Amino acid sequence: MTLRQNILITGASSGLGEGMARRFAAKGRNLALCARRTERLEKLAAELTAAHPGIKVVTRTLDVTDHDRVFTVFEEFRAELGSLDRVIVNAGLGKGQPVGTGRFDANRQTLAVNFVAAAAQIEAAAGIFREQGSGHLAVVSSFVALRGFPGHLTAYAASKVGISAYVDGARIELKRKGIAVTDVRPGYIESEMNDRIGRNPLLAKAEHGARALAKAIEAEPARAYVPAWPWVPLSVVMRLLPGSLLRKIA
Repeated sequence: MTLRQNILITGASSGLGEGMARRFAAKGRNLALCARRTERLEKLAAELTAAHPGIKVVTRTLDVTDHDRVFTVFEEFRAELGSLDRVIVNAGLGKGQPVGTGRFDANRQTLAVNFVAAAAQIEAAAGIFREQGSGHLAVVSSFVALRGFPGHLTAYAASKVGISAYVDGARIELKRKGIAVTDVRPGYIESEMNDRIGRNPLLAKAEHGARALAKAIEAEPARAYVPAWPWVPLSVVMRLLPGSLLRKIA
């Protein structure tokens, strides 16, 4: 397994991004962390460097919908760390409303962040990796990338189906360049995005979820459902579930 020492994580100020940053810092990796909330990033960076004095943590403010800045920030991180060995495209949005209810604004924003902005991050990372001749791109999609979903999940699922297909195509293209690509599909993990789920027996604790994500990404598979239990077997069930039943549980 290739050691990926310098790791960039977008959306790192909270939730899954923050959890992964903590796990990789504990492994002695250098981190490039970016998000919109600079104060939270700086606090996290100070905490991680104090707990793990041997690592370097650099931060930047980044709104991933500012596509030009995505490319600029990624290049700045590479210059500061000397290289980027792994990029984790994690920034995402869980907003969404049922189709036709007058909330196209929410659905458009969800699609813009989870698909278009994610594609910009993939492009920026892949360009750097092509120049380096190596790297690992991990894109945090979702379990719902399996199919279309109704209700408030419609736009969200569509964005994740789309970006997973984009990742599949990138994997085929970049493999011959020595670049590994992973489609990471988390199930329900405690985070700000999943606050509205409430009590759910399938909701993994944040620490367990972050550990499972880091472990899955380190293995660099083509695709990973995280945590593996129960989401691997549920992925089979979900593909076969009739739409009438899906509407009742979504």
